[in-house]
Amino acid sequence: MPDTPITESADKLAQPPQPAPSQPTPGVRLRPVLGAWLRDLIISLVISAFIIVFIYQPVKVEGVSMMPSLEDQERIFVNKFVYRLEPISRGDVVVFRYPRDPSKSYIKRVIGVAGDRIRIDGGQVYVNGEALDEDYVPPAYDDARSFPETVVPPHTYFVLGDHRSMSSDSREFGPVNQSSIYGKAVFGYWPMDKLGRVR
Repeated sequence: MPDTPITESADKLAQPPQPAPSQPTPGVRLRPVLGAWLRDLIISLVISAFIIVFIYQPVKVEGVSMMPSLEDQERIFVNKFVYRLEPISRGDVVVFRYPRDPSKSYIKRVIGVAGDRIRIDGGQVYVNGEALDEDYVPPAYDDARSFPETVVPPHTYFVLGDHRSMSSDSREFGPVNQSSIYGKAVFGYWPMDKLGRVR
């Protein structure tokens, strides 16, 4: 009997059936996506925490002592790192621990630095004998109180609120120690019409 020729089709029929390639389940596909999302979330949280703890802190202004520059309930960012790089200067709006109760924070404007001679005559502020031009204090927010000349001690700052007739400041509790100042008000973000740099 002649040998049966082996054709390609016969060869294929002779092979055992091959299993179909397995398809990845939806759960397996989601794992890399979820892992990347979680990693990005953790990194974002760490960066946000670093910024809030060491650089910028959002705060809410409570009270009217800094009007019209800052209004009651206004939200601002305070830079807590800037004074590691530059000195506190006249005109800066600073946040500090209230000297009579360190659990409270106050926000005021720096008027005098260490060594300055400060005097207030009928509401007009004098620094080292020269009248201070304060365009941030409109006439409606001024008052006529006077304050005897004082020399700002080393490592302290003389601070005043812009709303002079409604402010508790260095006229009342004296100069503020440098160690009590922990930030500079730099940017207002709420309400939207106050959005911008604090001046």
